[in-house]
Amino acid sequence: METTKKNQNWYPGETLITGIGQGYLQVTPIQLARATATLANKGNVVTPFLVNKIITATETRAGSETHGKIIPLKEENVRHITDAMVNVVHDAHGTAKNIGKHINYQIAGKTGTAQVFNIKQDARYNENAIDFKLRDHALFIAFAPADDPKIAIAVVVENGGHGGSVAAPIAGKVIAQYLESLDAN
Repeated sequence: METTKKNQNWYPGETLITGIGQGYLQVTPIQLARATATLANKGNVVTPFLVNKIITATETRAGSETHGKIIPLKEENVRHITDAMVNVVHDAHGTAKNIGKHINYQIAGKTGTAQVFNIKQDARYNENAIDFKLRDHALFIAFAPADDPKIAIAVVVENGGHGGSVAAPIAGKVIAQYLESLDAN
């Protein structure tokens, strides 16, 4: 049996829950954005950059976007994942359906919630009964337009609760502003 860096046993179930972002998995928002951009670019790994200087409302000076290695992703798998992510935003039952209204492009997105503390197996999570600092983090990753990506984003709202109702609207506004600025130029 393997052990973790914390000298705890690693069980087969740990691998399973890590695949859905639980357990020992820890990532930064920039790592989430990079993974999202890599998916949007069908395996072409993008090195992200931060804005260096805002010159005007529509012009920024940023580092150069660089592409390095390519992760060999199966085109069929990328298509299935992208289709599922589009449904998160544009399907009537999608967890981020509210940001898909009144836009003329599709956003591929995924909502998420990161637990801040563990609750006992038989206990219920009651957001209103715990300290604010212990509330779940709200997450949303996305790229747009889904069929010709120009932007990839990761939004993490600490102690924000649910990704679809808190983080997704922020991402939707950033995506809309960015795509509008591209159309203006």
